[in-house]
Amino acid sequence: MAEQACILVVEDERDTAEMLAAYFESQGYQVLQAAWGQDALKIIAHTLPDLILLDIRLPDMDGYEVCRRLRQQRRTQDTPIVFLTEKRERMDKLQGLELGAVDYITKPFDIQELRLRVRNALRRASFETLTDPVTALPAEPLVRERVSAALSKHDWALVGVGVAGVEAFGEAYGFVARDDALRAVALILSNVAQECGGEEAFVGQVGQTDFVLITDLEHVRDLRDRLATRLSQSVGYFYPLKEEGKPKLPGKRPEIKILLGVLGERSGPFADMDAALAAVHSSLRAVN
Repeated sequence: MAEQACILVVEDERDTAEMLAAYFESQGYQVLQAAWGQDALKIIAHTLPDLILLDIRLPDMDGYEVCRRLRQQRRTQDTPIVFLTEKRERMDKLQGLELGAVDYITKPFDIQELRLRVRNALRRASFETLTDPVTALPAEPLVRERVSAALSKHDWALVGVGVAGVEAFGEAYGFVARDDALRAVALILSNVAQECGGEEAFVGQVGQTDFVLITDLEHVRDLRDRLATRLSQSVGYFYPLKEEGKPKLPGKRPEIKILLGVLGERSGPFADMDAALAAVHSSLRAVN
C-alpha cells in the first residue's frame, strides 16, 4: 500500500484487542482501538479509519447498532466494516451483511485468513473510490490525473458532457430508471470514444452527471458531432415504456437535456488542471 491504512479495532476483550493491534501494526497498518461502541463512534467522528474490525457483543451497544449508525451517515456509509463475533447462527450473519458489512468472521479465527480478508476489503474499497458506482467509469481522482497529463502535451482537446434533469427524472421514475439512464449515457460515450476518439481517447466521470472525454484536436470535431447525434437520438429511450413506468409525480414529464462543450489547447492557457475542468464545465450547452 502506498499509504499506511488505518484500522479501527472495536473489541472489549482486552487480550484479543491487543493481539489484533500488535499483529496489524506489525503488518504496517496504523491501528486505533475502542472497547465500547460509543467510544468507537467518538473516534470515528474525528478520525475516519480505512476499515473497522467490529465485535458484535460490546458492553454498551451491540455491533449491529454501531454499524447501523455508521451506515446512516454519508461520511461513513462506505467505510468497510468486518464483523468479528462468536455468533455463528446463519441469521446473525445475514443481519450483519444486510447492514452493509463487507465480511463476517467468527471466533476463533485464523489470523492469516483475517489478514487476507482485511487486505482484500481494503483493495476493493480503494478500487471503488476510483470508479463511479453506477456507470463503472473512471471517477474524479483518475479524471484529474488524466486531464493533468493531457495538459502537459500538445494538441490536446477535452469534450465535456452534462446530463441535466436527472434529479427530477429520478424522482418521477425511481432510482433504477435514473441509474439506467446514466449507464446508457456512459455506454454511448465509451462507444463513440472508441470509434473516433483516437488511440489515447479517455472517458471519465466527474460527479453524478458530468463526464469528460480526452482526445486531440484531430479527432475532437468528429467526436463532438457524433456524441451530439447519438445522445440526442437516445434520450427518448431513457423513459420507461410501460404504464407502470409513468411518472409517480403529477405534472409535466421531466425533461432530460444533454449538454456538450469543447475545450482545446488553443482555448488556454490554463493555470492548472482545476482551471481546465472549470472551463469545460462552463462551456456546456444544450444540444437537444
